[in-house]
Amino acid sequence: MPHQSRKRTPFRLPGSPGSPGSRSPVSPLSPEKALRTGTPHQSARSTRRRQAANEPHGKPERLQKLLADNGFGSRREMETMIAQGRISVNGEKAKLGQLAKPGDRIKVNRKLVTIKFSSRTSRVILYHKPTGEIVSRNDPQNRPTVFSSLPKISGGRWIAVGRLDFNTSGLILFTTSGELANRLMHPRYNLIRIYAVRILGGIDDTMRQQLQEGVSLDDGPARFASIERAGGEGVNQWFRVSLFEGRNREVRRIFEAVGATVSRLMRITYGPFTLPPRLKRGKVMELAETEVKKLLADFGIA
Repeated sequence: MPHQSRKRTPFRLPGSPGSPGSRSPVSPLSPEKALRTGTPHQSARSTRRRQAANEPHGKPERLQKLLADNGFGSRREMETMIAQGRISVNGEKAKLGQLAKPGDRIKVNRKLVTIKFSSRTSRVILYHKPTGEIVSRNDPQNRPTVFSSLPKISGGRWIAVGRLDFNTSGLILFTTSGELANRLMHPRYNLIRIYAVRILGGIDDTMRQQLQEGVSLDDGPARFASIERAGGEGVNQWFRVSLFEGRNREVRRIFEAVGATVSRLMRITYGPFTLPPRLKRGKVMELAETEVKKLLADFGIA
């Protein structure tokens, strides 16, 4: 089962000892002063520790995997870009299968990019998004963003699996693996999305049949895989709908196409994940490492 995420205390280097002394002859240090200042041997050892701490960490990785894990696209997309000569390493065009190591200067479309190396297992969290937040790091209107509610991480970043619009609440996934995020969103995996929808005024049988047979939207035909009544009386009625894609505002637009008005929308399922009943709005739950490893294996990610 997922467990509640805990705030991680950032790693800080301890303070370094003082200088071993000047070049001019000096009197031997007293034991008390030696403890405060540090002997030449101790200072040299501290210098080596500082140098090691400042060196890039991480083992060499295949370039396409590294870029995918950092959220630049899928491995296949990265392989295509490498073959097209759009990625370089240390000033030279990259080659398929090439390894990249910490400290390498990697450019994508001639732009220098920051790459995080990590030998840790990728992380996955479930977030209960409230209405009134956007799924973006930057917003010209300065609206609240989901990323301000997520746990802080070092050596990586959270990547959103799909989107929920400003007025939609419910389940959204985040991961530190760009490759996993791409596969969870890719149409070929046919992952189901289930929503609880409140309709102002309800819908009749003719509208319901049309919703399942399909409607025409600006970006192509769309339909619900299923639609079921889920309670409610009078003006507001609840329905549970499912579909296998996630186009922008798709659920709302499908209902609007038959003249129905959505007054509330909440995603409750995404692929193998369902919003836990105990997960409050604005809170996260993190998958255990064993669950993440199984998820990666299920999607063919080594």
